Amino acid sequence: MSADRNGEVRGIREQYRIPLAVGIGCYVLTVIVGMFLLADHFGPVVQVPLWILHGVLLAILIEKLGTASSSLYASLFIVFTSVMSAYVIGVARDDLTLQHRGEKVTATVVKERLDPPQGRKARLPYYTLERQDGTRVPGPEMEATSDLYDIGQVLTVIADPKGELRPQTPGQADATGDVVSAGAFALAAIGSVGWMTWRGSDAARRRDEQKGPGRFRKAYKSVTRDNSTQAEQERKLREALRTYPADRRGYIKVAPEEYPDLTHGRAARIAWETGLRAEAVGNRGSWRFKETVVDEVPLD
Repeated sequence: MSADRNGEVRGIREQYRIPLAVGIGCYVLTVIVGMFLLADHFGPVVQVPLWILHGVLLAILIEKLGTASSSLYASLFIVFTSVMSAYVIGVARDDLTLQHRGEKVTATVVKERLDPPQGRKARLPYYTLERQDGTRVPGPEMEATSDLYDIGQVLTVIADPKGELRPQTPGQADATGDVVSAGAFALAAIGSVGWMTWRGSDAARRRDEQKGPGRFRKAYKSVTRDNSTQAEQERKLREALRTYPADRRGYIKVAPEEYPDLTHGRAARIAWETGLRAEAVGNRGSWRFKETVVDEVPLD
């Protein structure tokens, strides 16, 4: 009865995994757009807590895909790529705005300054520009990533008539690279959701279980000279489940390399026959068994 109920639960979980993954993906995209819009009105004091909250919610949602052991790492990666995507979208937006309403101006560099020193951080140069008639080019100082220009040098720049955006050279104002980068970061975030969805599927779990014994069987038997049959290993596992002490969390742990001919699913079946369940998550190189588990391994 318990096995039938667990199988039914896994079937429901598989049925709703894809819609849940789609929902998580839409949520990630919504956050990227929302944080991009908030960046115009709120600084890091507001944005940082919101990103942290986003990461916590992601970890909870991704755990429901069946990947509890790696949900934290996945959520951190998705948050990082989402932050980068939202930031680069902002840069691309400014470049596109400057291209749309800016005007080309022939300007002269009349002043140069560097960022104040901050440890090992690179000191970016800033240039004050004037038109040929002596009036200052509108907007903040022009920024560059390295010391490219000298005082008195004449440049062609795109200036914002409203004075809201920094003037840039035509090459700097090209937003193509920024758009591609923002899309790549967003795609990486969505791709991570898809990857975790697959990793949490029963098909992937069974594939890993089937690969495990085959991968270690020859090496283990060669080193230990263990020529035991599968039946002998099953008897050994039953004995271990009856006699091994439980850890402080109530789990009985065994080393899977000691049972090279058994899959995790077969070990789960043996444990089920003794009244225990096999834990599918957070094993860290061991097989863990307990009467009640977080996520049960499918039975072979």
